[in-house]
Amino acid sequence: MSLKHQPALPDLPVRRVEEMGLKELERIRMILRGGSIIEWRRLHFTTWDEVDRFLRLCQIDPTQKHDEAWVRQVLADAVDYLRRTFDYKVADAVANPNMVHDLFLLASGQIDRKYRKIACVVLKVMHVIQHIEARDLLFKTAVSEAGLAQMVTERVLAVVDEAKAKGLPIVEFSDSIKTRESVITKLIAKRESTAAAVYDRTRFRIIVKDRDDVLPTLYFLTQRLIPFNFVVPAQSENTLFRFKELLEQYPNFRKYARQLHLDVDYEEREENKRGNAFSGSTYRILNFVADVPIRLDAYLPPPEYDDRDHRGRITLATCEFQIADERQAFENEKGENSHERYKQRQRDVVLKRLSRGLVVPKKRKSV
Repeated sequence: MSLKHQPALPDLPVRRVEEMGLKELERIRMILRGGSIIEWRRLHFTTWDEVDRFLRLCQIDPTQKHDEAWVRQVLADAVDYLRRTFDYKVADAVANPNMVHDLFLLASGQIDRKYRKIACVVLKVMHVIQHIEARDLLFKTAVSEAGLAQMVTERVLAVVDEAKAKGLPIVEFSDSIKTRESVITKLIAKRESTAAAVYDRTRFRIIVKDRDDVLPTLYFLTQRLIPFNFVVPAQSENTLFRFKELLEQYPNFRKYARQLHLDVDYEEREENKRGNAFSGSTYRILNFVADVPIRLDAYLPPPEYDDRDHRGRITLATCEFQIADERQAFENEKGENSHERYKQRQRDVVLKRLSRGLVVPKKRKSV
């Protein structure tokens, strides 16, 4: 699948942690804790060009009439939902902005601050509607799971190559797709339900040179591949960084502590600490799940012949990303942290769940 349908993104330099501000801190925190954009009270866009970059990152080309028409249709659906369900009085400046970009600037308090809150509410509903449409499009389009995996892998590879070319010290990169056997084992091992979702069918592993290289690499991904609002909530496993320690380590982050959407102690107060029960006690990783937007133009009729009445052409490919530094990655493969030990602990749990109250299969005798 060619990347020719992707909207062009302007070139941006790699940003060092010391150069980051509130916007970058919030986006990084979203990934580290597996947060949701629904919790945010405002956006952080300051210019029209910045919004334009973001739309293109979401695979939306504002210069194409069919893309703009679709965004405005999603906006109209969101406004209609709020008016009919909650009797919200959505001002015309939000419901029908002169340009789509204005909606994001309103939600950032950059144009008229009195509309910031309602613009944020509308964008949150649009976010949900977009996800519904993206899933619906995937079900109705003749693209296989393997084909979608190939498309997203092509996108990720291009971004990783770009990161290396810009000097980010990525020393190892690999991609993988879970086997049918692995999926069955994981579903049975999950506490919630054997019908629970598997988010990591397509997985990407990125190893950087040093620990200080992790955050710049992570933020680069949010600039070139993963829109910050597409992080899948409650699916991050972060044993590499403590958020409060980042504030202590970097003065440029510390000064924004009182402006954060959530207070600095939020992570430590969470009652349900997430983690992987099968990992070793000293295993350290940043593991998160994100929806990567993928255009399906190659599987759809040209826009001028598309009779779906301003429906979207973008689906979402759910992927897992693992990031660690080289030294930690080495430690993660030793002793109880090894992948074989991990899989064995998982298999033990599966066998216990399957055989509860039944006869336990005898172990094969070694030859």
